[in-house]
Amino acid sequence: MRHTYTLKINFTGGIIPPGQLQNLLEPAYQAGVRYVRFGLRQQLLMDVLADDYDTLATALKERNIAFEFDTAQHPNIVSSYPAEDVFMTDNWLSEGIYKDIFDGFAYRPQLKVNISDNNQSFTPFFTGNFNWIASPQPHFWYLYVRFPKTNVLFAWKELVFSNDIPQVTEAIEKTIWQNREQFYANDQADGENLYRTVKRQTMYISKPVAGPLELPSFRLPYYEGFNRYGDKTWLGIYRRDEQFSIAFLNDVCKLCLQTKVGQICATPWKSLIVKGIEDKNRPMWDKVLTRHQINVRHAANELNWQVEDNAQDGLELKQQLVKHLDRNDMRTFGVCFGIQTRPKSEVFGSIIIRKKPMFRFGHYEIGHLYDILYTEDFNPNSRKLFVFERNLPKSYLGEQLRRICKTYLRTRIGQQTEELFTQPVEENSISAEVKTSVFIHQCKHCQTIYDATVGEPENGIVAGTAFADLPKSYVCPLCESPKGDFVAVEKTEQLVV
Repeated sequence: MRHTYTLKINFTGGIIPPGQLQNLLEPAYQAGVRYVRFGLRQQLLMDVLADDYDTLATALKERNIAFEFDTAQHPNIVSSYPAEDVFMTDNWLSEGIYKDIFDGFAYRPQLKVNISDNNQSFTPFFTGNFNWIASPQPHFWYLYVRFPKTNVLFAWKELVFSNDIPQVTEAIEKTIWQNREQFYANDQADGENLYRTVKRQTMYISKPVAGPLELPSFRLPYYEGFNRYGDKTWLGIYRRDEQFSIAFLNDVCKLCLQTKVGQICATPWKSLIVKGIEDKNRPMWDKVLTRHQINVRHAANELNWQVEDNAQDGLELKQQLVKHLDRNDMRTFGVCFGIQTRPKSEVFGSIIIRKKPMFRFGHYEIGHLYDILYTEDFNPNSRKLFVFERNLPKSYLGEQLRRICKTYLRTRIGQQTEELFTQPVEENSISAEVKTSVFIHQCKHCQTIYDATVGEPENGIVAGTAFADLPKSYVCPLCESPKGDFVAVEKTEQLVV
Protein backbone atom coordinates (compact mmCIF):
# COMPACT_ATOMS: atom_id res chain seq x y z
CA MET A 1 0.00 0.00 0.00
CA ARG A 2 1.27 3.47 -0.91
CA HIS A 3 2.32 5.69 1.97
CA THR A 4 3.46 8.80 0.09
CA TYR A 5 3.20 10.40 -3.33
CA THR A 6 5.72 12.72 -4.95
CA LEU A 7 4.16 15.87 -6.34
CA LYS A 8 5.88 17.86 -9.08
CA ILE A 9 5.17 21.45 -10.11
CA ASN A 10 6.97 23.01 -13.08
CA PHE A 11 8.30 26.53 -13.13
CA THR A 12 9.10 27.28 -16.76
CA GLY A 13 12.76 28.12 -17.22
CA GLY A 14 13.35 27.84 -13.47
CA ILE A 15 11.64 31.20 -12.84
CA ILE A 16 9.47 31.19 -9.71
CA PRO A 17 7.26 34.23 -8.98
CA PRO A 18 7.23 34.59 -5.17
CA GLY A 19 3.48 35.19 -5.05
CA GLN A 20 2.84 32.01 -7.02
CA LEU A 21 5.17 30.03 -4.77
CA GLN A 22 3.34 31.31 -1.69
CA ASN A 23 0.04 30.37 -3.29
CA LEU A 24 1.01 26.71 -3.55
CA LEU A 25 2.99 26.43 -0.31
CA GLU A 26 -0.07 27.35 1.77
CA PRO A 27 -2.21 24.32 0.78
CA ALA A 28 0.87 22.10 0.93
CA TYR A 29 1.48 23.14 4.53
CA GLN A 30 -2.19 22.56 5.37
CA ALA A 31 -1.82 19.05 3.91
CA GLY A 32 1.01 18.28 6.32
CA VAL A 33 3.97 19.04 4.05
CA ARG A 34 6.82 20.76 5.88
CA TYR A 35 9.73 20.51 3.42
CA VAL A 36 10.04 20.71 -0.38
CA ARG A 37 12.88 20.11 -2.84
CA PHE A 38 13.95 21.43 -6.23
CA GLY A 39 14.76 18.97 -9.02
CA LEU A 40 17.40 18.71 -11.71
CA ARG A 41 15.01 20.23 -14.23
CA GLN A 42 14.38 23.29 -12.06
CA GLN A 43 11.00 22.09 -10.83
CA LEU A 44 9.51 21.88 -7.33
CA LEU A 45 9.08 18.47 -5.67
CA MET A 46 7.34 17.49 -2.45
CA ASP A 47 6.28 14.27 -0.74
CA VAL A 48 2.65 14.02 0.35
CA LEU A 49 1.16 11.37 2.61
CA ALA A 50 -1.40 9.20 0.84
CA ASP A 51 -4.09 10.24 3.33
CA ASP A 52 -3.56 13.90 2.38
CA TYR A 53 -3.32 13.37 -1.38
CA ASP A 54 -6.94 14.21 -2.22
CA THR A 55 -6.99 17.30 0.00
CA LEU A 56 -3.88 18.80 -1.59
CA ALA A 57 -4.86 17.86 -5.15
CA THR A 58 -8.25 19.52 -4.72
CA ALA A 59 -6.71 22.68 -3.27
CA LEU A 60 -4.17 22.98 -6.10
CA LYS A 61 -6.86 22.49 -8.75
CA GLU A 62 -8.98 25.21 -7.14
CA ARG A 63 -5.98 27.55 -7.44
CA ASN A 64 -5.37 26.56 -11.10
CA ILE A 65 -1.91 25.18 -10.32
CA ALA A 66 -0.79 22.48 -12.76
CA PHE A 67 0.89 19.51 -11.09
CA GLU A 68 1.73 15.83 -11.48
CA PHE A 69 1.79 13.07 -8.88
CA ASP A 70 4.40 10.31 -9.37
CA THR A 71 4.63 10.91 -13.12
CA ALA A 72 6.81 12.88 -15.52
CA GLN A 73 4.55 13.25 -18.53
CA HIS A 74 5.41 16.93 -18.85
CA PRO A 75 9.11 17.61 -18.11
CA ASN A 76 9.88 21.16 -17.12
CA ILE A 77 11.38 23.52 -19.69
CA VAL A 78 14.82 24.30 -18.29
CA SER A 79 16.93 27.34 -19.07
CA SER A 80 20.13 29.17 -18.26
CA TYR A 81 18.14 32.21 -17.13
CA PRO A 82 19.20 31.79 -13.46
CA ALA A 83 22.79 32.45 -14.55
CA GLU A 84 21.95 35.47 -16.68
CA ASP A 85 23.38 38.79 -15.45
CA VAL A 86 25.12 37.18 -12.45
CA PHE A 87 27.51 34.85 -14.30
CA MET A 88 27.29 36.31 -17.82
CA THR A 89 27.12 39.87 -19.09
CA ASP A 90 27.44 41.73 -22.40
CA ASN A 91 25.30 39.30 -24.36
CA TRP A 92 22.26 39.87 -26.56
CA LEU A 93 20.21 37.32 -24.60
CA SER A 94 18.19 39.30 -22.07
CA GLU A 95 15.52 38.55 -19.48
CA GLY A 96 12.84 39.83 -21.84
CA ILE A 97 13.89 37.47 -24.63
CA TYR A 98 13.79 34.46 -22.30
CA LYS A 99 10.33 35.37 -21.06
CA ASP A 100 8.97 36.03 -24.56
CA ILE A 101 10.09 32.53 -25.54
CA PHE A 102 8.56 30.95 -22.43
CA ASP A 103 5.28 32.82 -22.94
CA GLY A 104 5.14 31.51 -26.50
CA PHE A 105 4.70 27.90 -25.37
CA ALA A 106 0.95 27.47 -25.73
CA TYR A 107 1.22 23.73 -25.13
CA ARG A 108 2.83 21.57 -22.43
CA PRO A 109 5.75 19.63 -23.95
CA GLN A 110 5.97 15.91 -23.28
CA LEU A 111 9.61 15.84 -24.29
CA LYS A 112 12.46 17.70 -22.61
CA VAL A 113 13.24 21.24 -23.75
CA ASN A 114 16.49 23.05 -22.84
CA ILE A 115 16.99 26.75 -23.64
CA SER A 116 20.58 27.84 -23.05
CA ASP A 117 22.89 30.77 -23.47
CA ASN A 118 25.97 29.61 -25.38
CA ASN A 119 28.20 31.74 -23.17
CA GLN A 120 27.81 29.84 -19.90
CA SER A 121 28.54 26.46 -18.30
CA PHE A 122 26.16 26.68 -15.35
CA THR A 123 23.35 24.73 -16.99
CA PRO A 124 23.69 21.67 -19.27
CA PHE A 125 23.33 22.05 -23.01
CA PHE A 126 22.34 18.59 -24.23
CA THR A 127 20.25 16.90 -21.53
CA GLY A 128 17.02 17.73 -23.36
CA ASN A 129 15.35 16.27 -26.42
CA PHE A 130 15.16 19.78 -27.91
CA ASN A 131 18.34 21.65 -27.06
CA TRP A 132 18.12 25.30 -28.09
CA ILE A 133 21.43 27.15 -27.81
CA ALA A 134 21.84 30.86 -28.51
CA SER A 135 24.06 31.69 -31.50
CA PRO A 136 26.36 34.72 -31.74
CA GLN A 137 23.82 36.21 -34.18
CA PRO A 138 21.24 38.12 -32.10
CA HIS A 139 17.83 36.44 -31.84
CA PHE A 140 18.86 33.26 -33.65
CA TRP A 141 19.38 29.82 -32.13
CA TYR A 142 21.03 26.53 -32.86
CA LEU A 143 18.89 23.45 -32.30
CA TYR A 144 20.13 19.97 -31.44
CA VAL A 145 17.45 17.27 -31.39
CA ARG A 146 18.15 14.20 -29.28
CA PHE A 147 15.67 11.56 -30.29
CA PRO A 148 13.72 10.20 -27.28
CA LYS A 149 15.18 7.10 -25.59
CA THR A 150 18.36 7.33 -27.69
CA ASN A 151 21.66 9.16 -27.77
CA VAL A 152 21.20 10.09 -31.42
CA LEU A 153 21.83 13.82 -31.70
CA PHE A 154 20.83 15.71 -34.86
CA ALA A 155 21.99 19.27 -35.59
CA TRP A 156 19.13 21.23 -37.13
CA LYS A 157 20.15 22.60 -40.52
CA GLU A 158 19.10 26.19 -39.80
CA LEU A 159 19.26 28.80 -37.09
CA VAL A 160 15.76 29.59 -35.79
CA PHE A 161 14.40 32.98 -34.75
CA SER A 162 13.71 33.42 -31.00
CA ASN A 163 9.96 33.95 -31.25
CA ASP A 164 9.56 30.83 -33.41
CA ILE A 165 11.17 28.46 -30.89
CA PRO A 166 7.82 27.41 -29.31
CA GLN A 167 6.06 26.59 -32.58
CA VAL A 168 9.08 24.79 -34.07
CA THR A 169 9.45 22.74 -30.88
CA GLU A 170 5.75 21.82 -31.00
CA ALA A 171 5.95 20.90 -34.69
CA ILE A 172 8.96 18.62 -34.16
CA GLU A 173 7.41 16.97 -31.10
CA LYS A 174 4.14 16.41 -32.96
CA THR A 175 6.04 14.82 -35.86
CA ILE A 176 7.93 12.52 -33.49
CA TRP A 177 4.73 11.30 -31.81
CA GLN A 178 3.02 10.78 -35.15
CA ASN A 179 5.98 8.71 -36.39
CA ARG A 180 7.03 6.84 -33.27
CA GLU A 181 8.45 3.88 -35.15
CA GLN A 182 10.87 6.21 -36.97
CA PHE A 183 11.89 8.64 -34.25
CA TYR A 184 11.13 7.17 -30.82
CA ALA A 185 13.54 4.71 -29.18
CA ASN A 186 15.13 4.14 -32.56
CA ASP A 187 18.93 4.27 -32.67
CA GLN A 188 18.68 4.57 -36.48
CA ALA A 189 16.45 7.66 -36.35
CA ASP A 190 16.98 9.81 -39.45
CA GLY A 191 17.36 13.49 -38.56
CA GLU A 192 17.35 14.56 -42.19
CA ASN A 193 13.93 12.96 -42.65
CA LEU A 194 12.62 14.71 -39.53
CA TYR A 195 13.96 18.04 -40.77
CA ARG A 196 12.36 17.68 -44.21
CA THR A 197 9.01 16.67 -42.73
CA VAL A 198 8.86 19.61 -40.33
CA LYS A 199 10.15 22.07 -42.92
CA ARG A 200 7.32 21.14 -45.32
CA GLN A 201 4.68 21.68 -42.67
CA THR A 202 5.91 24.66 -40.64
CA MET A 203 6.61 28.27 -41.51
CA TYR A 204 9.25 30.01 -39.39
CA ILE A 205 12.01 32.59 -39.67
CA SER A 206 15.45 31.08 -40.07
CA LYS A 207 19.00 31.68 -41.24
CA PRO A 208 21.63 29.32 -42.62
CA VAL A 209 24.07 27.95 -40.06
CA ALA A 210 27.14 30.07 -40.73
CA GLY A 211 29.58 28.08 -38.63
CA PRO A 212 29.89 25.32 -36.06
CA LEU A 213 28.59 25.79 -32.56
CA GLU A 214 31.31 26.86 -30.14
CA LEU A 215 30.74 26.24 -26.44
CA PRO A 216 32.81 27.48 -23.51
CA SER A 217 35.01 25.21 -21.44
CA PHE A 218 33.23 23.89 -18.40
CA ARG A 219 33.82 25.97 -15.30
CA LEU A 220 31.13 25.73 -12.66
CA PRO A 221 30.88 29.10 -10.89
CA TYR A 222 30.52 29.22 -7.13
CA TYR A 223 26.77 29.67 -6.85
CA GLU A 224 26.16 30.13 -3.13
CA GLY A 225 26.11 33.05 -0.69
CA PHE A 226 25.87 36.82 -1.20
CA ASN A 227 27.63 38.08 -4.34
CA ARG A 228 27.89 41.50 -5.93
CA TYR A 229 26.96 42.22 -9.55
CA GLY A 230 26.65 45.75 -10.81
CA ASP A 231 25.15 47.87 -8.05
CA LYS A 232 23.14 44.99 -6.55
CA THR A 233 23.61 41.62 -4.87
CA TRP A 234 22.43 38.11 -5.68
CA LEU A 235 22.00 35.35 -3.13
CA GLY A 236 22.55 31.63 -3.78
CA ILE A 237 21.05 29.09 -1.37
CA TYR A 238 22.14 25.43 -1.33
CA ARG A 239 20.93 22.79 1.11
CA ARG A 240 23.07 19.76 1.82
CA ASP A 241 20.04 17.52 2.31
CA GLU A 242 18.16 19.19 -0.60
CA GLN A 243 15.34 20.07 1.82
CA PHE A 244 13.92 23.61 1.98
CA SER A 245 11.47 24.20 4.80
CA ILE A 246 8.15 25.76 3.85
CA ALA A 247 8.56 28.17 6.74
CA PHE A 248 11.85 29.43 5.28
CA LEU A 249 10.49 29.69 1.73
CA ASN A 250 7.46 31.61 2.97
CA ASP A 251 9.74 34.15 4.61
CA VAL A 252 11.78 34.38 1.39
CA CYS A 253 8.61 35.02 -0.61
CA LYS A 254 7.40 37.68 1.82
CA LEU A 255 10.74 39.47 1.70
CA CYS A 256 10.83 39.32 -2.11
CA LEU A 257 7.38 40.89 -2.29
CA GLN A 258 8.26 43.47 0.34
CA THR A 259 11.48 44.55 -1.40
CA LYS A 260 10.11 44.28 -4.96
CA VAL A 261 12.20 41.28 -6.02
CA GLY A 262 9.99 39.79 -8.72
CA GLN A 263 11.31 36.26 -8.97
CA ILE A 264 13.27 33.41 -7.44
CA CYS A 265 15.31 31.11 -9.68
CA ALA A 266 15.67 27.35 -9.32
CA THR A 267 18.93 25.96 -10.73
CA PRO A 268 19.87 22.52 -12.11
CA TRP A 269 22.04 22.11 -9.00
CA LYS A 270 18.91 21.98 -6.82
CA SER A 271 19.67 25.38 -5.35
CA LEU A 272 17.93 28.75 -5.43
CA ILE A 273 19.17 32.12 -6.67
CA VAL A 274 17.60 35.45 -5.71
CA LYS A 275 18.69 38.34 -7.92
CA GLY A 276 18.30 42.08 -7.53
CA ILE A 277 18.86 42.52 -3.77
CA GLU A 278 19.47 46.19 -3.05
CA ASP A 279 22.14 47.21 -0.54
CA LYS A 280 19.61 48.79 1.80
CA ASN A 281 17.73 45.47 2.05
CA ARG A 282 20.74 43.22 2.62
CA PRO A 283 20.33 43.24 6.46
CA MET A 284 16.78 41.88 6.11
CA TRP A 285 18.07 38.93 4.06
CA ASP A 286 20.72 38.26 6.68
CA LYS A 287 18.00 38.12 9.32
CA VAL A 288 15.95 35.58 7.36
CA LEU A 289 18.97 33.32 6.91
CA THR A 290 19.86 33.65 10.58
CA ARG A 291 16.28 32.99 11.74
CA HIS A 292 16.21 29.70 9.83
CA GLN A 293 19.86 28.83 10.49
CA ILE A 294 20.74 28.67 6.79
CA ASN A 295 24.43 28.19 6.01
CA VAL A 296 25.50 29.76 2.71
CA ARG A 297 29.21 28.99 2.60
CA HIS A 298 29.71 25.33 1.74
CA ALA A 299 32.96 24.09 0.21
CA ALA A 300 33.10 24.30 -3.58
CA ASN A 301 33.79 20.55 -3.89
CA GLU A 302 30.37 19.88 -2.38
CA LEU A 303 28.50 22.07 -4.86
CA ASN A 304 29.70 20.41 -8.09
CA TRP A 305 27.51 17.30 -7.75
CA GLN A 306 24.26 16.16 -9.31
CA VAL A 307 22.15 13.40 -7.79
CA GLU A 308 18.94 12.06 -9.32
CA ASP A 309 15.69 13.43 -7.99
CA ASN A 310 14.14 11.41 -5.16
CA ALA A 311 17.28 9.31 -4.63
CA GLN A 312 18.12 9.20 -0.93
CA ASP A 313 20.75 6.49 -1.43
CA GLY A 314 22.43 8.63 -4.08
CA LEU A 315 22.42 11.64 -1.77
CA GLU A 316 23.97 9.63 1.07
CA LEU A 317 26.64 8.32 -1.28
CA LYS A 318 27.41 11.86 -2.42
CA GLN A 319 27.92 12.99 1.16
CA GLN A 320 30.21 10.04 1.85
CA LEU A 321 32.34 10.74 -1.22
CA VAL A 322 32.52 14.48 -0.54
CA LYS A 323 33.91 13.71 2.91
CA HIS A 324 36.55 11.41 1.41
CA LEU A 325 37.68 14.05 -1.09
CA ASP A 326 37.69 16.65 1.67
CA ARG A 327 39.84 14.47 3.96
CA ASN A 328 42.34 14.14 1.12
CA ASP A 329 42.18 17.89 0.45
CA MET A 330 41.45 17.04 -3.17
CA ARG A 331 41.09 19.77 -5.79
CA THR A 332 38.03 19.20 -7.99
CA PHE A 333 37.80 22.53 -9.80
CA GLY A 334 36.90 22.01 -13.46
CA VAL A 335 34.94 18.78 -13.06
CA CYS A 336 31.50 17.91 -11.80
CA PHE A 337 30.13 14.60 -10.55
CA GLY A 338 26.90 12.75 -11.20
CA ILE A 339 25.50 9.80 -9.26
CA GLN A 340 23.22 7.46 -11.16
CA THR A 341 21.36 4.90 -9.03
CA ARG A 342 18.59 4.02 -11.49
CA PRO A 343 18.90 2.65 -15.03
CA LYS A 344 18.15 5.12 -17.83
CA SER A 345 18.05 8.14 -15.52
CA GLU A 346 20.11 11.17 -16.48
CA VAL A 347 22.54 13.28 -14.51
CA PHE A 348 24.97 15.94 -15.67
CA GLY A 349 28.61 15.23 -14.91
CA SER A 350 32.12 14.83 -16.23
CA ILE A 351 32.59 11.91 -13.82
CA ILE A 352 29.66 9.55 -13.33
CA ILE A 353 29.29 7.03 -10.51
CA ARG A 354 26.80 4.40 -11.66
CA LYS A 355 25.17 1.92 -9.28
CA LYS A 356 24.19 -1.55 -10.50
CA PRO A 357 22.90 -4.75 -8.85
CA MET A 358 25.26 -7.59 -8.06
CA PHE A 359 22.43 -10.11 -8.42
CA ARG A 360 18.94 -9.69 -9.80
CA PHE A 361 15.97 -11.98 -9.26
CA GLY A 362 13.04 -10.61 -11.21
CA HIS A 363 12.46 -7.14 -9.81
CA TYR A 364 14.56 -7.79 -6.70
CA GLU A 365 18.18 -6.68 -6.39
CA ILE A 366 20.74 -8.22 -4.03
CA GLY A 367 23.97 -6.37 -3.36
CA HIS A 368 25.34 -3.54 -5.46
CA LEU A 369 28.54 -2.63 -7.26
CA TYR A 370 29.57 0.63 -8.90
CA ASP A 371 31.19 1.75 -12.14
CA ILE A 372 33.12 5.00 -12.49
CA LEU A 373 32.77 6.59 -15.93
CA TYR A 374 34.14 9.80 -17.39
CA THR A 375 33.20 11.94 -20.37
CA GLU A 376 35.38 12.75 -23.33
CA ASP A 377 37.94 15.35 -22.26
CA PHE A 378 36.06 15.50 -18.93
CA ASN A 379 33.50 17.76 -20.57
CA PRO A 380 30.11 17.12 -18.90
CA ASN A 381 28.29 18.27 -22.04
CA SER A 382 29.80 15.40 -23.99
CA ARG A 383 27.62 12.32 -24.43
CA LYS A 384 30.61 10.03 -24.92
CA LEU A 385 31.55 8.05 -21.83
CA PHE A 386 34.57 5.91 -21.08
CA VAL A 387 34.96 3.34 -18.31
CA PHE A 388 37.52 4.22 -15.64
CA GLU A 389 36.79 1.40 -13.17
CA ARG A 390 34.12 -1.31 -13.07
CA ASN A 391 32.46 -3.46 -10.43
CA LEU A 392 33.66 -1.56 -7.36
CA PRO A 393 32.17 -2.09 -3.90
CA LYS A 394 31.07 1.12 -2.20
CA SER A 395 34.05 1.08 0.17
CA TYR A 396 36.48 1.46 -2.78
CA LEU A 397 34.69 4.36 -4.46
CA GLY A 398 36.33 7.16 -2.49
CA GLU A 399 39.85 6.10 -3.30
CA GLN A 400 39.10 5.50 -6.97
CA LEU A 401 37.36 8.87 -7.17
CA ARG A 402 40.46 10.51 -5.71
CA ARG A 403 42.52 8.67 -8.33
CA ILE A 404 40.43 9.85 -11.28
CA CYS A 405 40.52 13.42 -9.96
CA LYS A 406 44.32 13.21 -9.91
CA THR A 407 44.17 11.90 -13.46
CA TYR A 408 42.03 14.84 -14.53
CA LEU A 409 44.38 17.37 -12.92
CA ARG A 410 47.41 15.82 -14.62
CA THR A 411 45.73 16.03 -18.03
CA ARG A 412 45.16 19.74 -17.40
CA ILE A 413 48.91 20.33 -17.17
CA GLY A 414 49.70 18.45 -20.34
CA GLN A 415 50.40 14.87 -19.32
CA GLN A 416 49.11 12.23 -21.73
CA THR A 417 45.77 10.65 -20.86
CA GLU A 418 46.87 7.30 -22.30
CA GLU A 419 49.92 7.16 -20.04
CA LEU A 420 47.89 7.97 -16.97
CA PHE A 421 45.14 5.47 -17.63
CA THR A 422 47.52 2.58 -18.17
CA GLN A 423 49.56 3.08 -15.03
CA PRO A 424 49.55 0.14 -12.56
CA VAL A 425 46.52 -0.21 -10.34
CA GLU A 426 47.06 1.15 -6.86
CA GLU A 427 47.20 -1.21 -3.90
CA ASN A 428 43.80 -0.21 -2.57
CA SER A 429 42.05 -1.17 -5.81
CA ILE A 430 40.35 -4.52 -6.18
CA SER A 431 40.82 -4.43 -9.95
CA ALA A 432 43.29 -6.81 -11.58
CA GLU A 433 45.22 -6.26 -14.79
CA VAL A 434 43.87 -8.40 -17.63
CA LYS A 435 44.63 -8.72 -21.32
CA THR A 436 42.53 -6.34 -23.39
CA SER A 437 40.09 -7.94 -25.81
CA VAL A 438 39.35 -6.32 -29.15
CA PHE A 439 35.57 -6.06 -28.70
CA ILE A 440 33.12 -5.69 -25.88
CA HIS A 441 29.35 -5.94 -26.20
CA GLN A 442 26.89 -3.27 -25.11
CA CYS A 443 23.16 -3.55 -24.43
CA LYS A 444 21.48 -1.09 -26.78
CA HIS A 445 18.71 -0.36 -24.25
CA CYS A 446 20.52 0.39 -20.97
CA GLN A 447 24.16 0.45 -22.25
CA THR A 448 25.31 -2.28 -19.83
CA ILE A 449 28.65 -3.72 -20.97
CA TYR A 450 29.64 -7.38 -21.28
CA ASP A 451 33.44 -7.68 -21.34
CA ALA A 452 34.77 -11.19 -21.95
CA THR A 453 37.93 -10.37 -20.01
CA VAL A 454 35.83 -9.81 -16.90
CA GLY A 455 32.82 -12.07 -17.45
CA GLU A 456 30.03 -11.90 -14.91
CA PRO A 457 31.25 -13.84 -11.88
CA GLU A 458 28.18 -12.75 -9.94
CA ASN A 459 26.06 -14.62 -12.49
CA GLY A 460 28.31 -17.66 -12.81
CA ILE A 461 30.07 -16.49 -16.01
CA VAL A 462 33.81 -16.77 -15.54
CA ALA A 463 36.33 -14.32 -16.96
CA GLY A 464 37.44 -15.30 -20.46
CA THR A 465 34.00 -16.41 -21.63
CA ALA A 466 33.51 -15.03 -25.14
CA PHE A 467 30.20 -13.34 -25.87
CA ALA A 468 29.54 -15.85 -28.66
CA ASP A 469 29.86 -18.67 -26.12
CA LEU A 470 27.17 -17.29 -23.84
CA PRO A 471 23.97 -19.37 -23.93
CA LYS A 472 21.04 -18.20 -26.03
CA SER A 473 19.13 -17.69 -22.80
CA TYR A 474 21.60 -15.01 -21.66
CA VAL A 475 19.94 -11.67 -20.81
CA CYS A 476 21.23 -8.27 -19.79
CA PRO A 477 21.82 -8.37 -16.02
CA LEU A 478 20.40 -4.85 -15.66
CA CYS A 479 17.34 -4.59 -17.93
CA GLU A 480 16.90 -8.26 -18.92
CA SER A 481 17.06 -7.57 -22.65
CA PRO A 482 17.92 -10.69 -24.73
CA LYS A 483 21.39 -11.53 -26.00
CA GLY A 484 20.42 -10.42 -29.50
CA ASP A 485 20.01 -6.83 -28.27
CA PHE A 486 23.74 -6.47 -27.56
CA VAL A 487 25.97 -4.82 -30.15
CA ALA A 488 29.72 -5.23 -30.59
CA VAL A 489 31.76 -2.13 -29.70
CA GLU A 490 35.48 -1.80 -30.28
CA LYS A 491 37.07 -1.47 -26.88
CA THR A 492 39.04 1.61 -27.85
CA GLU A 493 35.82 3.39 -28.87
CA GLN A 494 33.65 5.45 -26.59
CA LEU A 495 30.76 3.92 -24.72
CA VAL A 496 27.54 5.78 -25.51
CA VAL A 497 25.12 6.22 -22.62
